[in-house]
Amino acid sequence: MENCKKEKVNQPKRPGLLQRLAALAVAAALALGLAGCGGLPSVPGGSADVLPNPAASTTGTSDSAETPFEMHFIDVGQALSVLVECDGQFMLYDGGNVDDGSLVVSYLQKQGVEELQYVFCSHAHEDHVGGLAAALAYFPANHVYGPVTEASTKCFQNFVKYTQQQGLQVEVPAVGTTWALGSATVTLLGPVAQYSDTNDTSLVLRIDYGSTSFLLTGDMEKTAETDLVNSGANLKADVLQVGHHGSSTSTGYVFLNAVLPEMAVISCGVDNKYGHPHEETLSILRDAGVDLYRTDLQGTITIGSDGQNYTVGTEQFVPDDQLNPTDPAASSTAQQAYIGNVNSKKFHLPTCPNLPAEKNQILFSSYEEAIAEGYTPCSTCIK
Repeated sequence: MENCKKEKVNQPKRPGLLQRLAALAVAAALALGLAGCGGLPSVPGGSADVLPNPAASTTGTSDSAETPFEMHFIDVGQALSVLVECDGQFMLYDGGNVDDGSLVVSYLQKQGVEELQYVFCSHAHEDHVGGLAAALAYFPANHVYGPVTEASTKCFQNFVKYTQQQGLQVEVPAVGTTWALGSATVTLLGPVAQYSDTNDTSLVLRIDYGSTSFLLTGDMEKTAETDLVNSGANLKADVLQVGHHGSSTSTGYVFLNAVLPEMAVISCGVDNKYGHPHEETLSILRDAGVDLYRTDLQGTITIGSDGQNYTVGTEQFVPDDQLNPTDPAASSTAQQAYIGNVNSKKFHLPTCPNLPAEKNQILFSSYEEAIAEGYTPCSTCIK
């Protein structure tokens, strides 16, 4: 990455596992009962779904030899939580809402998690940070990261509190920092600037395992997407976590063209009040020929990789025409087949490598419209 300091994160000594588990046992009784951002009430009956911490017993069997790398998009409704495993090491990216804490802990336990190498809070909104306090109460972590170290919401303060109860601090990593997760490499790509919009402060992670690659974007929106593209970061990835639950405020043409994913995952809730994923985003993904997966329709989505190829597993089978239905009449962007450059007066296909910066784009619904407006076709993408 250009203009970025790269550093390898060294692992400082941590308190012994048994010492940390003893401290966590006390914390766990509180954190799993979080019922909102307002405080830390006692554990409700729902916590009965949580299994005893496997780190307190003998290590169970592992199928890591068969699936050395797995990425789990946990179905946490209108929220985001992603568990990544490589060679028996685990990291957690977001934890869903506060009320999802028990579900996330239970899911991690069922995957054989005993310890988290890294915990990432993409940004300070509750639907991303809320469940992390519960995860930190149950699982010892080596490092905890966020875009900030403090925020005004109680749920973020609880995240910091349970981090500190492990003898850790929330760290703000520098762009370009890399971490090893087993034989996979995790790289922080963004944010590349300071933003007042909390969504745009999302930590953007690129994960490489062999020749397969994955991009986690949190709730990053188009302003930060454009800045990230202009930074020269290597965004090309096989799998994209679609930003902001499929909102039209994310996943612009310029950004998607830089990533060029084969598949994309949207984490959102069934019939959520925001209308996610928005038709504008679905249309852009259709135009680019991206295979789409959705937690609201398919439940938890698991992607496995052997370093060369990846496989996808879902809880529910849903036909492709339901995952991303074609409905041009409902879409404000479905007919925007060409993108013009207001400076050069050329127009392009959305997948052209020579797209202009988003501020210089104009959208046309047809070839004829672009010609009528005095634009000429790009010789690279339009033959």
